[in-house]
Amino acid sequence: MPTFEEIAAFVSEKPLATAVIALLGLAGLAVAFVVLRITWRAAAWLISRYVAPRPIEDVLTIVAASIATGVSAQGMWRFSEDVLGLDGPLRLLLFAFIEIAIITSAVRARRNMRENFSAGIDGIAVWALTCLTAVLSSMDARSLPEAVFRLAAPLVAAWLWERGMAIERHRIRGTGRINWRLTPERLLVRLGLAEVSDRTTSEVDAHRRLTRVALAAKRAKALREAGASDRKMRHALAKLDKAMDQAVEHTGLAVDPARQEALLAQIAALYNTSALIDADPRVPWEPEADHHPVPARPALPPALAELVNDEDEDVEVLDTTPQVVSTAERAAQIRAAREFWDRQIAKGIVPRTVDIAQEIGISLATAREYRALWKLEPQAHAIIEALYQQHGIVDTGAFPALGADGRVLTKH
Repeated sequence: MPTFEEIAAFVSEKPLATAVIALLGLAGLAVAFVVLRITWRAAAWLISRYVAPRPIEDVLTIVAASIATGVSAQGMWRFSEDVLGLDGPLRLLLFAFIEIAIITSAVRARRNMRENFSAGIDGIAVWALTCLTAVLSSMDARSLPEAVFRLAAPLVAAWLWERGMAIERHRIRGTGRINWRLTPERLLVRLGLAEVSDRTTSEVDAHRRLTRVALAAKRAKALREAGASDRKMRHALAKLDKAMDQAVEHTGLAVDPARQEALLAQIAALYNTSALIDADPRVPWEPEADHHPVPARPALPPALAELVNDEDEDVEVLDTTPQVVSTAERAAQIRAAREFWDRQIAKGIVPRTVDIAQEIGISLATAREYRALWKLEPQAHAIIEALYQQHGIVDTGAFPALGADGRVLTKH
C-alpha cells in the first residue's frame, strides 16, 4: 500500500491522471450507490410480496430446505467430477439436474394440491428423486460421517416440504389426512389429565363440587331409607355438610341461580334413577305404538282424549332448523323454561313439549330435552303416575294431567 508521501508525489507529478482517477472513482461510487438502491428496493419488494404474507414457519421451512438442497447439490458437484469425470462448463450445466427436477416436482405437487386437493404423482416423485440424490451424493463420501450427513441433508429438505404440504392441505380441506386413534391428547384425556370440552378450570371445578354434593345427598337418602345406624347416618350427613360447605364457598352456589338449577337437576336425576327402568323410548325407524286406555279404568274425558291424540311433532311451532345461541342466551332460555315449568307443576299440570316451546320460543327438540329431565322429579312424576293409574295413559310428552271433570290432577 503506498504511503501518503508517495500519493502526494504522484498527484504533484501527474495532476491530469489524478483528476481522471478521481472522476472514475466518483462515477464508481455513484454506480455502486444506484446498484445498492436497486438491490435494496428489489429485496424489499420480494419480502413484501412473498415473505411478509407467509407465516414465519413457512419462511423458515423454505430457508432450511434451501440450505439442505445446497448441501445436496454440493455433493452432486463432487460426484459429477469424481465419478462421471465432468469438468468445466459441462460440469456446471449438468451437476444439479436432480435438484432442479426435485424443485420442479415440488412446485407441481403444490399446484395439484391447490387444484385437486392432492399432491398426486408429483409428490411421490419428490421423495423418489430426493432418495436418489441422497444415495448418489453419499456414494462419493470420504468417510462414514460425511456419508451420513450427505444422506440426511436431502431427506431433511423433503421432510420440511412434506410438512409444509400437510399444513396447506389442512388449510384447504379443513381436516388432516387421517385421524390417529392414539394421540397425546387422547392419552391425557384417558388418564384424566385433560378435558374433552373447552370448559374453563373454574367451570370444571364447580361441576365436580356440585356433583359431590348431589352424590353425598343421594348416599344419605339411601341410608335413611334403608334404616341405617346412627353412626352411618352421622357420617353421611357430615360428608354431605362438608361437600355443601365447599360448594357454597368455591362455586357461589348461594347467589348463582344457574348453579342452583344445575345442583337441583343432578339431585333430581340421581333420586329418580329407578324410573329409568320403566322408560319406554321410541325407536325412530319403527312406527309409533298406539296406546289405548285400560278397559277396566274409566273412559277419558273429551278434553283429555283430544290432548292425548294431539302429537307435538305435528304442531307447527317454530322453525325446525337448529338454533345457534350463545352460552348466555342458552342459560336464559333454561332459566325461563324452568320458571314456566315450576309454575305449571305448582298448579298440578305437567306442561307439554309444545307448551314449553311456545312459551319460551325454543325448538321442539330443546323443549323435549328439558321435559325429559324435569319430568323425573318427584312432584311431576307423581302427577304423571296419577294420570296413568286413573286412565292408563303413558306419558308421551303431549298432554297435561287433567281429571275426569276437567280439573287438574294432583297428588293425593
